[in-house]
Amino acid sequence: MPLRGRRDRALEKLLADHAEHGLTGVSCIAKGADSIFADAVLSLGGRLVAVVPSADYRRTKVKPAHAAEFDRPHQAAAQVVVMPFAEADREAYEAANNELLRRADHLFAVWDGRPGNGRGGTADTAGAARAARAAQLPVTIVWPEGATRTS
Repeated sequence: MPLRGRRDRALEKLLADHAEHGLTGVSCIAKGADSIFADAVLSLGGRLVAVVPSADYRRTKVKPAHAAEFDRPHQAAAQVVVMPFAEADREAYEAANNELLRRADHLFAVWDGRPGNGRGGTADTAGAARAARAAQLPVTIVWPEGATRTS
């Protein structure tokens, strides 16, 4: 599975250090950083756990242009966890992000610095890094080239 650019190779390089000891990545495989992360884990021979926010997520939220990017890692995942929500909404996205954090032993957060869109993405769950640190999880923030930091 081809990665898409310099940012993706940088993420793969960061993850490669963890692959030596058996890499398991947990991702919601949403468009963008989530899918890139999932591809990087799989390209390194790692085990992927896909966390899907709701039963209707694939059918109602995955756009045709992103379908292959979602389906490829979803089908290759060693485990797929579907959160107990019929419909993808803010509560389902937050639950999926919390499940991802619960399963993690290291958080890699990729953010472009832009404000959130209200659908549970990195900016909407900026508290995840704080929660991970509070739980004494290591946190690595990955800033793509051109990202703007506000703090």
